Amino acid sequence: MNEIKNLVEQLIELTGIHGASVVPIRYALLFIIAIFLSWFSGWAGWYILRPIIQKIASKTPTQWDTLLFNDTVLRTFCKLIPAIVIWKLLPLVVFQHATLKDIVTRLTAVYICVMVVKLLLAIIKSVETKKTKKGSKMQLYAKSFLGVVRIVIFFLAAIVIVATLFNKNPLTLLAGLGATSAVLMLVFQDTIQGLVAGIRLNSNEMVRIGDWITVPGTPADGIVEDVTLTTVKVRNFDNTTATVTPMALVNGSFQNWRSMAAGSGRRVTRQVYFDFKSIGFVSEEQKQALISKELFTEDELKGNHINIALYRQYIERYLSSRKDIVPEMGLLVREVEATQSGLPLCFVFFIKNDPAVHYEHTLAEIVEWCYAMANEFKLTIYQQFPNQNA
Repeated sequence: MNEIKNLVEQLIELTGIHGASVVPIRYALLFIIAIFLSWFSGWAGWYILRPIIQKIASKTPTQWDTLLFNDTVLRTFCKLIPAIVIWKLLPLVVFQHATLKDIVTRLTAVYICVMVVKLLLAIIKSVETKKTKKGSKMQLYAKSFLGVVRIVIFFLAAIVIVATLFNKNPLTLLAGLGATSAVLMLVFQDTIQGLVAGIRLNSNEMVRIGDWITVPGTPADGIVEDVTLTTVKVRNFDNTTATVTPMALVNGSFQNWRSMAAGSGRRVTRQVYFDFKSIGFVSEEQKQALISKELFTEDELKGNHINIALYRQYIERYLSSRKDIVPEMGLLVREVEATQSGLPLCFVFFIKNDPAVHYEHTLAEIVEWCYAMANEFKLTIYQQFPNQNA
């Protein structure tokens, strides 16, 4: 810049300008040259340096450099170059004014600090968007860790900016913050707890993005969409969004349906109550009706039989014959302890986990069939009628 300043003064002398007008003209020319060099450095960085860097990165066998030197990161870097040029040149332009020089130096230093923060945040964003499996342990670890890194960057940047504006040593300010550590602990309490809870959630594989969870005492009952330091976002089945804190999941209890969704079948347990008055031995007429409808063979109905026992056998056969049921995982129709509301039959089976099998529709179809077939065995499903005299 000293060479440029001497060249400008020589040009002014060659033009024959003398007297008081020399100083403002020299300031104006130096300022224009500084702004031009600043603009040119940014232009050269974007249109010359960026293509070279990206071309070199694309030819290397590693992927991290291609990920790191993307357009967003390099655009932020190219905005930082002009600020550094201004920071170096403008103080030399106003070298005769100490106060103005000090103000310009501090303001440009603050701007550089802000741009460095933006550059670091762009790099962190690039690392976050790395092609890792969505919801994987590595992605959740990285997200929690990088969230803390962001907070540290903002905190240190604030210290540096304040120190620059007030012409103080940043280390002195950091040392002075030791007395306010208790206040900082209160301010960042949720963040610290969220980090610890996030590590526990990830290390124990308690929850992942894409899991279906149910949290008692909260409206959260759906798919996990995001896990951050302070919030777990859940999209419920009615498309509403519920949020819970990671600490609520770690300190409390919640139900994760991941293993069920990953398994080959989804369990169903239903109880149906039958009126005791309808339970009895099967008559010869009823046997002939069951044989004619091909529910049982003549050999199977020899001897005395009880209608509810035959009903249990039939339902087990029916469930085993369905292609949307997984009998290998367990299939049972059993009697439960009798109650004053009748004799309960418990149906336990597994519906196949398959995109082609709609769980709710299949369950409804099976249960409706079980209800309807009870009449074929002369069984009455118990139901309590309201007191008409009330």
